[in-house]
Amino acid sequence: MQDALIRLTDYWAGHGCLVAQPMNTEVGAGTLNPATALRVLGPEPWRVAYVEPSVRPDDARYGDNPNRLQTHTQFQVILKPEPGDAQEVYLGSLRALGIDLAAHDVRFVEDNWASPALGAWGLGWEVWLDGLEITQFTYFQQSGGLTLDPVSVEITYGMERIIMALQGASHFKDIVYAPGISYGEAFGQSEYEMSRYYLDDADIETGRRLFEAYAGEARRMLDARLPVPAHSYVLKCSHAFNVLDSRGAIGTTERARAFARMRGLAHEVAGLWVERRAELSHPLGDATRAERDATTGAGRSAPPQAPATLPELDRAGTFALEIGVEELPPHEVAPTADQVTGALVGGLRETGLYGDESSAETGATPRRIVAVVTGLRPREPDRERVVKGPRLSAAYDADGNPTKALQGFARGQGVDPAEVGTVTVGGVEYAGLVRTVTGRPAAEVLAELVPRVVRGLRADTNMRWNAPGVSFSRPVRWLVALLDEHVVPASVAGLATGRTTRVHRTAAEPLVSVPHADALTATLRANGIEPAVSRRRSRVVEGAAPLARSVGGVIDFPAEHPLLEEIVNLVEEPAPILGSFDESFLTLPEEILTTVMKKHQRYLPVRSSTGRLLPHFVTVANGPCDTEAVSAGNAAVLRARYQDAAFFFEHDLRRKPEELKTGLEKLTFADRLGSMADRAARIRAIAGELASHVDLANEELDVVRRAGKLAKFDLAASMVIELSGLAGTMAREYARRAGEDEAVAQALYEMELPRSAGDALPAGVAGSLLAVADRLDLLAGLFAVGSAPTGGSDPFGLRRAALALTAILRGDPRLAAVTVDEGLRIAARNQPVEVAPEALAEATRFVARRLEQALIDEGHPVQVVRAVMPHAGSPAYAERAARDLGGLLGDERFRRLTTALQRVLRIVPDGTLPGYDPGLFAEPAERRLYDAFVRVRAELPRYATLPEFTAAVLPLAEPIDAYFDDVMVMDRDPAVRANRLGFLADVRDLVTILDWPQIA
Repeated sequence: MQDALIRLTDYWAGHGCLVAQPMNTEVGAGTLNPATALRVLGPEPWRVAYVEPSVRPDDARYGDNPNRLQTHTQFQVILKPEPGDAQEVYLGSLRALGIDLAAHDVRFVEDNWASPALGAWGLGWEVWLDGLEITQFTYFQQSGGLTLDPVSVEITYGMERIIMALQGASHFKDIVYAPGISYGEAFGQSEYEMSRYYLDDADIETGRRLFEAYAGEARRMLDARLPVPAHSYVLKCSHAFNVLDSRGAIGTTERARAFARMRGLAHEVAGLWVERRAELSHPLGDATRAERDATTGAGRSAPPQAPATLPELDRAGTFALEIGVEELPPHEVAPTADQVTGALVGGLRETGLYGDESSAETGATPRRIVAVVTGLRPREPDRERVVKGPRLSAAYDADGNPTKALQGFARGQGVDPAEVGTVTVGGVEYAGLVRTVTGRPAAEVLAELVPRVVRGLRADTNMRWNAPGVSFSRPVRWLVALLDEHVVPASVAGLATGRTTRVHRTAAEPLVSVPHADALTATLRANGIEPAVSRRRSRVVEGAAPLARSVGGVIDFPAEHPLLEEIVNLVEEPAPILGSFDESFLTLPEEILTTVMKKHQRYLPVRSSTGRLLPHFVTVANGPCDTEAVSAGNAAVLRARYQDAAFFFEHDLRRKPEELKTGLEKLTFADRLGSMADRAARIRAIAGELASHVDLANEELDVVRRAGKLAKFDLAASMVIELSGLAGTMAREYARRAGEDEAVAQALYEMELPRSAGDALPAGVAGSLLAVADRLDLLAGLFAVGSAPTGGSDPFGLRRAALALTAILRGDPRLAAVTVDEGLRIAARNQPVEVAPEALAEATRFVARRLEQALIDEGHPVQVVRAVMPHAGSPAYAERAARDLGGLLGDERFRRLTTALQRVLRIVPDGTLPGYDPGLFAEPAERRLYDAFVRVRAELPRYATLPEFTAAVLPLAEPIDAYFDDVMVMDRDPAVRANRLGFLADVRDLVTILDWPQIA
């Protein structure tokens, strides 16, 4: 390991990095060292590399866990501004460590980073070596609450992980640290004793005093305008907090206050650092000025100027566009391809270059978006352009001579006034000209369109890099734009188009020239890149299935469809590889094993023909590699993760569910809404109140009460803290092993369902009630404290919660008496804060909008869904009404009833209250409608379905029509008019089963 640290130091020093020293106080990551945390701020260029012992008290395991240490070693690199080729330079550092990139599967897998406490975030990747995360690679976007300009690249190596992989060590203690000395021999005692200190022996009161002292000193240094010592004391403050947290001494309120305090101090430090560097006139220079010079051609890498002449075609041609990017998140690959194709084809249609004979083919991988348009017309069609001059009445005097206005217009157009004619625009006559505009060649149009397409790229989350005026999910690094054999010259994002594409980074020739637009796809395939998603999917399935059969197993591809789609968009050249793990791990619950495989490693599980999990998996590498080495590497990663899981599982089993639940008091839920223990108590209370609305047997009520008492206990379990997706699953497992009734264990599992759209719903009424209470508490509490979703931001998953709430209420007939409105009112009464009526109303509308969208997504016509929205509070009824209404719309009798009721609804003003005296009805049609109305109201079932309602109310249709034919509702006599409107308002209120205007 010592040699590896020396090699990295030499490598990065050779790439212009200053070699800094570790921070002289405890830090949780190399990011917190001022060489990163402060130096990424402001405009000064900065390149630095250093080793950072990173201290995380909560990861203390007494040295027993093979993969967890309270002090681990990071190697930190900052490149500011980002150089444009940071990935390639980083890969060179792996070669310097002796890693054969051609033999191993090295990949960049999406992993964005954020530290709310520091007001910092960035986008980037985990770097995987045969499935092992060895590096965090991040483009910093913000730090200390300040937007970073220029953007820095942070590269953080996890040294113990890398060396364990290189040396084949299964425990950190077995790492050869230096010749003749193991890691355990050098640091084992320290690991054990510091674990003892952090977990057992640190004095809590001393820790609290230190936290206050450090925070106070940081404040004093800020007041003295000394950001460096202030930052040092913020770090000490953070470590004191982490020690207290590892001792279980931090409550919910204390945690929220401490975070807010440290965040405020960190933001002030950042702002003060920027001020001080400006006062010192930025001794290291201004990288943003260099960037500006580059974009104007005064500095490096300015794109070449477009040639004076553009290629012209004399027949239909082919255009190929490739936008090369650094690895996109898998979920962005397909939407980006659609976005590029839509913008390109749309732009070509607008100009007339794309016609009925044209076609577009799209390809997309993590590193490129490819669009090939065939049958492209050689030039735009000529078009006539009307040039409008002065109004005709102002163009000539009384003698018919041109006025000064007309003469000026003619001069401006370079024509004689006699050549000016008459044009009509918007029905008004003007003096003017009709000019023929010659269509531009296709290359000229494309030279304008390509930059527009690139600049228009957008994703769910966008980042900046060293390309002014452009932002996207990941940096754009090359552009291929060919019209037949010609390059279409254009520049955008600091790049010039060309004919050179990039293939695998490990290829003998990673840069390849494309001779012709028609050849782009073939060129990529010849170099191992498969741009078609469907072909990559087929290659994964066709390669993985026989591997599973070779060990007597199968892969359930339909069940693994989401994982398969993710895998397909993680690679450019799928290479399925079989791996195995020790059968002893099969004693762990299957959900643990498959969660680790699928969520963390993106492995396809191998099962027997009966569905039993086998000790095998299939991983999909990106391109050719040493399959034995990659299989062994991935197996080692899985073994380490399963060892961790076994450690957590065994640790959790030492405590009963009630004991585990006490840990919820340490978990903050949300500001002003208390801890997870408080939230669990509210869920229990809400479920209890909801149960009173449902006809439950005594044993079912007992299950609700017992499961409610244990609600959310597994969130404090080590396994769920490590693998949050196992919430509910582990509650069921631990409850069973603790001897709880099976119905209680199942209810604890089902209260977490559904986890996503289309997921299974709770099967039992107890699980349904707890799941509904869970979602109601989320919605009522978070709307009360102003944490409703905004735009694309929904940190608490309230949209998902609302969809789950309506899905459960639709799916369990026994909950028919539970309405959204009443449920939210019950939840509001149990909140620790006042829930304003406006917040409650907004939460109700929010749920209704989610139900509306869900019904539309399921195929119900928009007008039908909107018509049943008066029943959004009873989602099951609304769903049935939508289904019934869809069938009734084709019924002639229902259409007649709808028409009649519309006449009532249109004439009654909003806000009119029912109220009338039947004795004032003077017309026979009035009395007839009244008698029919009284009969219908008496016979109408209280909870009528839409067909029942239609059958009961249909007798009103004919009397209503006769009423409007014979009766003047808006009589001149105010008393008569008011009486008639009051009666019709009563009719209106009887038929509120639908929003009738929606189906007019």
